[in-house]
Amino acid sequence: MKFFIASKNKHKIAEFVRILKPMNIDVISEADLDTPLSEVEETGVTFAENAFLKAQMAMKETGLPSIADDSGLCVDYLDGAPGIYSARFAGEPTDNKKNNEKLLTLLKDVPFENRGAHFCSSIVCVFPNNDKITAEGKCFGKIATEYIGNNGFGYDPLFISSLGSFGEITDEQKDSISHRGVALKEFAEKLSVYLKEV
Repeated sequence: MKFFIASKNKHKIAEFVRILKPMNIDVISEADLDTPLSEVEETGVTFAENAFLKAQMAMKETGLPSIADDSGLCVDYLDGAPGIYSARFAGEPTDNKKNNEKLLTLLKDVPFENRGAHFCSSIVCVFPNNDKITAEGKCFGKIATEYIGNNGFGYDPLFISSLGSFGEITDEQKDSISHRGVALKEFAEKLSVYLKEV
């Protein structure tokens, strides 16, 4: 069975491949297409709504079951910001370093105990028959006062989880507790049940 991953992010695609390969699912992405997909306007107000918009558009244009993820960082002190605007927190075009610098500036005088935050990942799979599978994962931690580690991407070097900064722990450690790791596990379980029923 072949699934389309509606993402240009190589890190996310690799994570989906790791989860779906043992289920005998072939994964393709936009890099495997002759022409790029239409740009999706992310007009949703939640991660789940934006993930659905991306998955639905991809399914319509490829004719394949399509999976999309929308995720981001929610900081308690900032009332949940940057949230769904995580990728473009510091404006367009998206820039991880500028996003991180803006976050550090906004939290400059905030004591460590008040720097609570969580990552959230919503995954949606839309099938050609309009069936839908959804999953969500969260990972709670705190925002560091400086960069810690060089691994990962996005806000990883600033996010301190129960195992340490996402910028310093291994991929395997991150997969075991991360928002996307939790969401992917739930998604894989739901997908396995679905495939047995169809």
